[in-house]
Amino acid sequence: MNGFDLVEEAIEALKHGRPIIVCDDENRENEGDLILLAEHATPEQINFMITYGKGLVCVPVSPQLAERLELNPMTDVNTDPHGTAFTISIDHEEAKTGISAAERALTIQRMLTDEAKQFKRPGHIFPLIAKEGGVRERRGHTEAGVDLARLAGSVEAAVICEIILEDGTMARVDDLLTYKEVHGLKMITIDALVTYLERPVRREADVLLPADHGAFRMLGYTTPDQKEHVTVLSGEPEDGMLVRLHSECLTGDVFGSKRCDCGPQLDAALECIGHEGGAVLYLRQEGRGIGLMAKLKAYELQEQGLDTVEANHALGYATDLRDYKVAAAMLHDLGVTKIRLMTNNPEKQQALEQHGITVLERIPLEIAPVPENKQYLQTKQTKLGHLLDIQGGN
Repeated sequence: MNGFDLVEEAIEALKHGRPIIVCDDENRENEGDLILLAEHATPEQINFMITYGKGLVCVPVSPQLAERLELNPMTDVNTDPHGTAFTISIDHEEAKTGISAAERALTIQRMLTDEAKQFKRPGHIFPLIAKEGGVRERRGHTEAGVDLARLAGSVEAAVICEIILEDGTMARVDDLLTYKEVHGLKMITIDALVTYLERPVRREADVLLPADHGAFRMLGYTTPDQKEHVTVLSGEPEDGMLVRLHSECLTGDVFGSKRCDCGPQLDAALECIGHEGGAVLYLRQEGRGIGLMAKLKAYELQEQGLDTVEANHALGYATDLRDYKVAAAMLHDLGVTKIRLMTNNPEKQQALEQHGITVLERIPLEIAPVPENKQYLQTKQTKLGHLLDIQGGN
């Protein structure tokens, strides 16, 4: 719907101390709340909420913060149709009546730093405990406030206040679109926040990277499980560009290990895109997805005579645990859906095509074997189906 803003824009506004408007579903409460990061709860902002929001000023907090502050439920049996998790209301011990904008701001600020014994009960601030899973578990303003605080890199606490019209009725979407323009606020929906959180990747950074093989851009991405991946980009992203998916290999990429061909493949791929343009997607999937320590243990087993596949199985891992959905999402973020793929691994091509990326051409990236990795490469050829030209024998 026109008039709504991007979640990224709302997060930036919150970081800069501005409240935003968050709407829930029309089949739920069908209302909009002002939401502010608790760390920015100044007397001026609380007064704005009281004056122009007019609803109840509440403070959603994470379960961990609620436990530290010993915030107990307001009632033993919650019969609220939406399960809103009110706790006993509080005031900070330094507050007098606790009701002024300044004293409510004081209580909210001190919730972030002080201990449970420093608060009086009952009071004039109404904490709410968010579900651990956030808006993906419960699509409420409580969870939206805490999720947004987390996304903004803040303490997991927010301030919320329902928006009520001058005639005393609740503001609905059309009213809120006017309200946001009058007050210059960003406005999003809880549905948009859920979609944002469920994206396979989120772009976090975009920086220049002068390097040996050219002047690149490096784009940093995070996933919901907090893994970090990067795209090294040469030139402008476009359909048909050259792409390499490179899974992290600390031993080969950094220390020059000859057990594998990873380091030379990475170097060759960067050289290619440096000359021609394109992208290397560097995926944090060490050891075909089993992680660094497990890979080192697999090396120990290989020293006892097992090959790379047998070692994985002996440790209880599948042959290959890598997931290329993240890579497809990184390409989609660039607006790219058709590529020329540098790979010897047909599974990469199949996986990308399953996630909406068309591979126009497969371009081999073979590295001449050395004695230390010849058996490894032969195993990749015979057991993993890599398209290599490795001759048998010693």
